[in-house]
Amino acid sequence: MSDTEPSQEEDVSKLHNTPKDGEHSAGEEEDAKNESEDANDDLKTNSGAEEDPEEEPEPEGVTEEQKEEKEEEQGEQGEESKGDQDDKEEEEVKEEEVEEECTEVEIKKLTTMANSNGNSSNSHEHEMACKDNPQNAVIQPLLTDLYQITMAYAYWKARRVDDQAVFDLFFRKNPFHGEFTIFAGLSECLKFIQNFKYTESDIAYLKNTLPSNVEPEFFEYLSNLTCEDITLYALKEGTVAFPRVPLIRVQGPLIVAQLLETTFLTLVNYASLVATNAARYRIAAGKSNIKLLEFGLRRAQGPDGGLSASKYAYIGGFDGTSNVLAGKLFNIPVKGTHAHAFVTSFTGAEDLADTKIVHKNDPDQMETDFFGKCLDWRTKLASHLKILKEEAHDGELAAFASYAIAFPDGFMALVDTYDVSRSGLLNFASVALALNDLGYRALGIRIDSGDLAYLSRVAREAFHKVSKEFDVPWFASLTVVASNDINEDTILSLNEQGHSIDCFGIGTHLVTCQRQPALGCVYKLVEINEKPKIKLSQDVEKVTMPGKKIGFRLYSSDGHALIDLLQRPSEPPPEVCTRVLCRHPFQESKRAWVIPSQVEDLYSCWWTDGHLFQDIPTMEETRQNVQVSLRTLRQDHKRSLNPTPYKVGVSDDLYHFIHDLWLENQPIGELS
Repeated sequence: MSDTEPSQEEDVSKLHNTPKDGEHSAGEEEDAKNESEDANDDLKTNSGAEEDPEEEPEPEGVTEEQKEEKEEEQGEQGEESKGDQDDKEEEEVKEEEVEEECTEVEIKKLTTMANSNGNSSNSHEHEMACKDNPQNAVIQPLLTDLYQITMAYAYWKARRVDDQAVFDLFFRKNPFHGEFTIFAGLSECLKFIQNFKYTESDIAYLKNTLPSNVEPEFFEYLSNLTCEDITLYALKEGTVAFPRVPLIRVQGPLIVAQLLETTFLTLVNYASLVATNAARYRIAAGKSNIKLLEFGLRRAQGPDGGLSASKYAYIGGFDGTSNVLAGKLFNIPVKGTHAHAFVTSFTGAEDLADTKIVHKNDPDQMETDFFGKCLDWRTKLASHLKILKEEAHDGELAAFASYAIAFPDGFMALVDTYDVSRSGLLNFASVALALNDLGYRALGIRIDSGDLAYLSRVAREAFHKVSKEFDVPWFASLTVVASNDINEDTILSLNEQGHSIDCFGIGTHLVTCQRQPALGCVYKLVEINEKPKIKLSQDVEKVTMPGKKIGFRLYSSDGHALIDLLQRPSEPPPEVCTRVLCRHPFQESKRAWVIPSQVEDLYSCWWTDGHLFQDIPTMEETRQNVQVSLRTLRQDHKRSLNPTPYKVGVSDDLYHFIHDLWLENQPIGELS
C-alpha cells in the first residue's frame, strides 16, 4: 500500500465522521470536557449535594419529634432522587453502548464489504484483509427463516445434539427453458460458515422473539455453536450444473447443518440464476469481440440485489458494469456514458461557459474556441453525410462539446435524444473530428431507442464515409453501443437481421431475470446417523435420492461432456475406456452403456475441521472457469431454441438402492 493511499480503516472512519481509537480533535476533547462538567453539575443539582446550601429556618413551634420525621422524609427523598439518577445514568450508558455497537456494526459492514472479493493486485495488505475479514456483515446466522431456529430447539429438546446428518443442495429444473445452469455462490457460503457465530445481541433478540418456555440452556448452546464439525463438498464455483446433481453436500451435526439451509439457499439461488442468465446473453451475443455491459442497478431488487447482480453477471461473462460501488468492491471494470437529461439541459453555445481545450500532444497549445471548431466541422460534414446542418440540434452539439471538453480521451455520446440520422450522428462526428484535430480519439456512440439494427448500420456507414473522406482510419472502427430494454431474444433477433453493434448495455431483463425470477434450489436431508432418508411424493420429480453420493462427469473422445453419473461412495469410480451402465434414477427402461474417454470427479472438499480445505478461487478464476466449463458442452445443449437435454444418470447399484428404499417407505394401500 502506498504512503499516500489511505487505509480502509481511515476510509471508514471518514465515512462515519468518527475518529479511530485514541484519536480525538482538540474540539472534541473540549466538548467532552464540557459535557463531563455539565454532567457533574447536573448530578450535584439532582442529588441536592451543593457545596454551600443555604439552611432554611425552622418554623416556630416544631417539636424535636417532628424535626426527626422531616429529616427522615428528606433522606428518603434524597435516596429516591439518587436512585432515579442512577437509573438515568444506567440508561444513558446502555444507550451509548447501543450507539457504539451500531457504529461498530456499520464500520464492520463497510469494511467487510469493501474487503469482499476485492482482487487488488497492488496491495498485499488488501489481500490479507480479504482473507482475514472477507464477509459481508449482512450474511450472518440470523439471515434465516424462523423455523430453522425452532427446529433447532426441538432437536435440542429431543437430545439430538450429537446426531450426524447429510444434506444435499440441488435444483430440479434448469432456468430460462434451457439445459444448463452455472453454479455460483459457493465462495459466499464458505465465508458464511467461516464466520458463523451468534453474537450477544443475536441471542438477546432470540430470547425476546422465541416463546417464553424455551429453556435458557438452549441459548447458551446457540452462543457456543460454530461450524468446526461441518464438512462441505461441492462442485467448483463457475461449473455448469444440471438438475438433481447436488451442488453442495453438507455433513456434520444435525442442528448446525439444518441452521445453514436458508442462508445457503439465498446465497446460491440468486447467484446461480444471474450467472446463468449472463452466460446465456454471452452465448447469444456470439462474437467474442462484442462486449456486454450490465446496466441494471436502477431496476434491481434493492441495493443488495443490485450489487449481487453486478458481481454474478460479471462472473457469468459480462465485461463491465455501470455500478460504481460494485466496481470498487469487486474490481469490476466500470463503464458509462451520459443520460438524455445531460443533452436536453443544453440549449446552445450560451450554455458553454468554457470552450477551451489543451492539445493532447502539445500542452502549451490551447484551443480557445472548441465549440467554434465543432461548428466548422459540422458545416464540412453536412454535405458529405447528406444531412442538412439546419436540422441538427444546436443544444445537442453544445452538450457533446461540453462532454468532450470534460473527457477528451473518453468521449462517447448518446445520439438518439432528438434524431439519430438527422442530428445525433452529425453532431457526434463534428465533435469527434474537432477532437481529432487536437490529438484525441473519440470512443463511439450509444443508441438507446429506435430500430437498433438499422440505426447501427446507418451509423457504421457514416463512420466509414467520414474515415475515407477525411483520411481518419480509426473512425471506421468507432464503437456502437446499443441499449433499450434488451433481452436474450432481442440479441438473437438482431443477429438474424444483421447489425453493426459492438456492445450491448443490458439492465432490467438481466438483473431481474424476468423470464424466470427464481432458480428453485432445495436443501434436503438424505442421511441421518448413517441411515439413508428419502422424501416421497406423488410428483416423481420431487422424490429425493437418498444417502451420501459421489459424482463424475464422463467425456467423449471429442472432449464434450456426455453424462453426469451419481453413485454410492462404496462403489469404484468409473474408468476410462471401460463400459459403465448409466440409468435414469426413476424410469426403469431408460439406461445406456457409456464408454468414457475422460472421467472427471465432480466434488472436492472445501471445508473440514473448522478450516478451509483449499483456497477460495478469486472472481477472475471463477469467471474463467465458467467459460472453460461451457466449452465442454455441445452446442445443441446451449442453444436457445429447443436445446437437447443433458443426461444425468445413476449407477445400477444406486438405482436399486433408491427403489428399494422407496418401496420400504411407501405406505401400502388397502382396498375393501
